[in-house]
Amino acid sequence: MTVKKLSLTRENYHSNEANQQFMSVSQFKDFRKCEAKALATLKGEYKEPHTNALLVGSYVHSAFESDEAFQQFIDENNGAIFKTRGNGKYADFEDADRMIEALKSDKFAMFALSGEKELIFTAHLWGTDWKIKVDNINHQHRFFSDIKTTQDLHKRYWSEKYDGWVSFIEAWDYVLQMAVYRRVLQENLGQSYTPYIVAVTKENPPNKAVLHFDESRFDFEYEYIETYLPRILEVKAGKEKPNRCEKCDYCRSTKLLNNTMEIGELIYV
Repeated sequence: MTVKKLSLTRENYHSNEANQQFMSVSQFKDFRKCEAKALATLKGEYKEPHTNALLVGSYVHSAFESDEAFQQFIDENNGAIFKTRGNGKYADFEDADRMIEALKSDKFAMFALSGEKELIFTAHLWGTDWKIKVDNINHQHRFFSDIKTTQDLHKRYWSEKYDGWVSFIEAWDYVLQMAVYRRVLQENLGQSYTPYIVAVTKENPPNKAVLHFDESRFDFEYEYIETYLPRILEVKAGKEKPNRCEKCDYCRSTKLLNNTMEIGELIYV
């Protein structure tokens, strides 16, 4: 029996049904981190706890979507944003306001964020259907962009994927995100759109940058997807047993001991 493909909207984009029918960058990343957690989340057996960092990131994003979207976000999350006794906003959201102002007062940053907001596209790539929601797309100048918040523009992270020190862009797989978005947009629009990341830091005052990508970076990401996606699709379809990472919140909460561990495994496994 063929399942009718869901017509994606802003309301159902993040639904379980949509995630079951479509692959996304976040879902691909989740499976690479821990197959067991990703599958349990997909089945509705586990729900990711909300973190303040995610809420602050969404707060900043909504500020650049529209005034209406920003106000709606504030209304829906009022208790998390404002202190109970009317003494203003919590510190994280005061930091977020500084980040928003740092970008809004910069003409170049605002040009990089000019265009249509929150557009949804789908495409069949690498043997499965993908969905993306683009923060900002400028058809006149053929580019798309995304806001990313971070601690420090120049902080280094060790990456097993790249086998070396990398920036926060590679560490959080934003290159992979832009690579997939670029391909999906090309399938839909018949033209190549240039990706940019508008980065702003949580420092006081915030640092900021508009970041572009050498196109050769995308070739590695496409090869990476082609290498690992077949296994992910098998696990997602229930044809392969998911591996546990034994480190994430899901694995910790469901862990049952049945053997000992040699101390060297603490850092090499």
